[in-house]
Amino acid sequence: MRKIIVLLFGISTLLINAQQKINESLKKELDEIMKVDQGYRMLFDTEITPEKKEQLMKDLNIDKEEFKKKNWMLVAEHDSLNMQKIEHIISKYGYPGKTLVGEPANKAAWYVIQHSTKIEKYLPLIKEAGKKKEIPFTWVAMMEDRYLMGKDKEQIYGTQGKGEMTRDKEGKQIFVNFVWPVKDLKNVDKRRKEAGFDSTLEENAKRMFGKDFQYKPYTLKQALELRNKNK
Repeated sequence: MRKIIVLLFGISTLLINAQQKINESLKKELDEIMKVDQGYRMLFDTEITPEKKEQLMKDLNIDKEEFKKKNWMLVAEHDSLNMQKIEHIISKYGYPGKTLVGEPANKAAWYVIQHSTKIEKYLPLIKEAGKKKEIPFTWVAMMEDRYLMGKDKEQIYGTQGKGEMTRDKEGKQIFVNFVWPVKDLKNVDKRRKEAGFDSTLEENAKRMFGKDFQYKPYTLKQALELRNKNK
């Protein structure tokens, strides 16, 4: 009985020590950063209810007139501010992963970098955080795919999609959603499973673009031609 008590006491001590490692002030800061990053984007969700949108704007202290005037420019402004904060945090702590700030606060820096123009700079840091299990490998995969898409290269895991204006056979202007071209397409679902994703390429495409979306593979040449038509 005494051994059991000692063992339980030891486990409790370990748990307390683990909890003490969490930087609560940094966690709070990152929670707020993520709230802004995700909240502003939710305002543009086509499925958001008017009531939810109203509450979000209130929570984020957004002026309705300013929102109407600036629209996505507001998102860009806050993305820039968030990136400055994250770069300061990284310079002091390295990547703020789950050991330092717990979950889901360990998502915050990833979201901000993913929505920035500095993926190339921070991708090695993200890969290292994934290797150390400070973030799930699926997040590493998503950022690597976005990096490759930004470099006009084929993605690896099929996590990224695009929307472009084009013309149909009659010359009418239409908007087309598509999954960015994937390297070694026949083995992509195997790679996704190994990376930790719980969906196939086609299932993920429906998550991105809606349940009625019909996946059609694009070659890199087709995707680049479609993009260049709009430049």
